[in-house]
Parts: sequence; C-alpha cells; structure tokens
Amino acid sequence: MTQVSRVAALYDIHGNLPALEAVLDEMRRERVDRVVVGGDVLGPMQSETLSRLSALDVPVDYIHGNGERVVLADLAGGDISEVPERYRGVIRWSAERLDTTERTWIAGWPSTCRVEIRGLGPVLFCHATPRNDFECFTRLTPEDRLLPIFTGREAAVVVCGHTHMPFDRAVGGVRVVNAGSVGAPFSRPAGAYWLLLGGEPGIELRRTDYDFTRAAEAIRQTGFPLVEEVCVRYVLDPPAEADTLRMFAQAELS
Repeated sequence: MTQVSRVAALYDIHGNLPALEAVLDEMRRERVDRVVVGGDVLGPMQSETLSRLSALDVPVDYIHGNGERVVLADLAGGDISEVPERYRGVIRWSAERLDTTERTWIAGWPSTCRVEIRGLGPVLFCHATPRNDFECFTRLTPEDRLLPIFTGREAAVVVCGHTHMPFDRAVGGVRVVNAGSVGAPFSRPAGAYWLLLGGEPGIELRRTDYDFTRAAEAIRQTGFPLVEEVCVRYVLDPPAEADTLRMFAQAELS
C-alpha cells in the first residue's frame, strides 16, 4: 500500500456543487495528495458534482453510500422499500438523471477503502460503519455497542460519515472519526464539513463557509423533489445538534 502525506475526506456531498467547490478551493491550499469521496454524492446538482470530482488533478478513491446503492437498485428494478415511500421520488429523480457512463462508474465504487497515511498508519474509510452503509451511531453511542463493529479491522483510524455530524472519538484502541457532510450538515453552524488527515495535528475536522443563499437558490432551480425539506433547510439552517442526536437515538445501530 502506497503511503501518502495529506488526505482530504469528502463525505455526503448530496449534489451540493457550491459547497463542494468551496471545499475544493480550501483543499487546494492544503496541498493534499489524495482525496477520498465517502459516498452519498448524488443529489440536486449531481451531474455537475460528478463531473467536478472526475476532473480533480490528484488521485481519488471513491466508496459508495447507501444513496448510490439504492439509486442503482432502483435502476435495476430492485427493492427500495428501505426508503420511506415519501422519499422514493427523490431516489427515482436521481436514477433517471444518471447517464450510462455515470451508472457504470458508480457501480464500481467499493464499500470501503484503505489508505496508508504518514503519521497515522492504515486508515479504513467506510460510509456508515465497516460492516454496512446504513447503520447510524453518534458520538454518544455507548462504546460497548461499537466494539464488535470497529475492533479487529487492522486499522488505527476508521473514517465514516452517513449521519452528517462530525466527531472524533475512541472505540477500544481505534480512533473513529466522522467527516461530517459537505453538502447537508445535520448540526450547526451552517457550512461544508470535511476532514483533513496527515501532517499536523494529524486529524482535523474542517468547516468551510460559502454563499449559502446563492447555493440554496441554485439548488431550487434543479427541480429536485422535496427540495426545501431534503436539501435547502440543511444549507440555510441546519438543526441543532441536540435535535439530531435525539433523532438518531431512535435508530441507533438498527
């Protein structure tokens, strides 16, 4: 495994191109030598977002999120009953707008990847947990419930996303870090959240500002279903962390 020095982890972009562009501008100043895209890329401006990612001039590793998995399942005529009926139109909107090249590309994204980062050792990247792309846990989830999930993975650090809430905690002897969400944070303040690994201080949770009002207007113009509920609210006015923690407590590790 080739060792790298600086890695940017970009998770849960959800088709928010203005947020991604702001992060990429900041990322370039940090001179990263690798990027990991941690799943759930699709959303209102998904074609532009995929195109922008494919044009990056540094090596990029992609892993799929539950969003990509369900969209591909819908395209194949499979079961998407895990998605509440109210939101299935969102999945179908994304599926209908993927061209053949994009479908083939996304279908090849694995569920995890490993990167050897100087100063950190082997880092495992997954979308939700190392065992699947949908389990929810937070910084408050009891450690004893997480030990079977994160230990024995031959990684000093595990990076995840999915819940759109950044944190940095220990599970046994493993450092577990949530990169947060570039495009739709579930906690305040508003911004594009991502993760910088390597160098000093080793792991850094980052938040990048951008023009939220202009981004919301651009997202509204896409015709994305339930646009205010699914996208715009998280751009302009994310919920308080306490509210999101209560929500995820009902679905923890289920």
